[in-house]
Amino acid sequence: MAIEAPATRPANPRFSSGPCAKIPTFSLDLLADAPLGRSHRAAIGKEKLKAAIETTRDVLGIPADYRIGIVPASDTGAVEMAMWSLLGARKATMVAWESFGAGWVTDVVKQLKIDAEVKTADYGQIVDFATIDFNTDVVFTWNGTTSGVRLANGDAIPADREGLTICDATSAAFAMDLPWDKLDVTTFSWQKVLGGEAAHGILVLSPRAVERLESYTPAWPLPKIFRMTKGGKLIEGIFVGETINTPSMLAVEDYLVALDWAKSIGGLKGLIARADANTKVIADFVDSHDWIDFLAADPAIRSNTSVCLKFSDDRIKDGAAFAKAVAKRLEKEGVALDIGAYRDAPAGLRIWCGGTVETADVAALMPWLDYAFNAEIAAQ
Repeated sequence: MAIEAPATRPANPRFSSGPCAKIPTFSLDLLADAPLGRSHRAAIGKEKLKAAIETTRDVLGIPADYRIGIVPASDTGAVEMAMWSLLGARKATMVAWESFGAGWVTDVVKQLKIDAEVKTADYGQIVDFATIDFNTDVVFTWNGTTSGVRLANGDAIPADREGLTICDATSAAFAMDLPWDKLDVTTFSWQKVLGGEAAHGILVLSPRAVERLESYTPAWPLPKIFRMTKGGKLIEGIFVGETINTPSMLAVEDYLVALDWAKSIGGLKGLIARADANTKVIADFVDSHDWIDFLAADPAIRSNTSVCLKFSDDRIKDGAAFAKAVAKRLEKEGVALDIGAYRDAPAGLRIWCGGTVETADVAALMPWLDYAFNAEIAAQ
């Protein structure tokens, strides 16, 4: 018997985990005010960059004494800047439970060759933060983009820690309530939760991180784009919009538009509510179907942005091939683009549920998951 396709389709099939869906109201006309063909060092360029920094502070509730800088090479560039500039003053602890966290381990242990303890957990699980010595410098991801696992909170991070906390928050910022008093360095990119354009990163430094920068010189040479101090003092210009290299003013304008939209829906609380609503649609679907499950078994640590799923039906002969076939079928139907699991992660699906995604689109996708699953089971 033929398997009937659902009648309703998502209005927007973009569920990629980065670059992510643009804001629902997006139009190229919204970028008309971008100062194209102008120097980013001109007054209008500096004004736009400073506005991006201060609106970021406003939406995320970042403390006034924290520095915020726009840096090159997306979140990766921001994390690398922090690690190469700050680590080495004391022992480090590297914490990883997914692909990108594992990448930071490689950089610190094999490239910088820093004395570091490495703590890892399998995909779908998380390292117990109660076991971490925060008198060391600790590097970790808040939300595992490739594993669908996040920290529930920062309660295990002590206020009186001696080391710095360096947090890759690229799939968490604008979707989760980050405890800024527990984070000394925080990084993220525009392309994730706010659906911005790629190539730009944000680096947030606490006063403790600034103190380290001004009192410690790494043993290794630093590339120009990593240098945040001169003569032992922080280069303050970086944190008011005087970027280290040339930014795209079109991308900056796009980010400003997304920040304005975020404010219009209630700021951080509104963004979190949208992501939670999207994730609940999937949770309800999983609860009512016995052939699919979350990669993260514990609901307390499940991501509300990069939702990772696995197939759990005994009839599936080749898990990786089956998951790829489901994702390919959904893409061919034009109902879900780029939802295959990350290449290093266990076989399955990854559906982005950040605040720029409409809940109605997630709801419309669910019957298609059922359709694609049954179609591929029949095709085996």
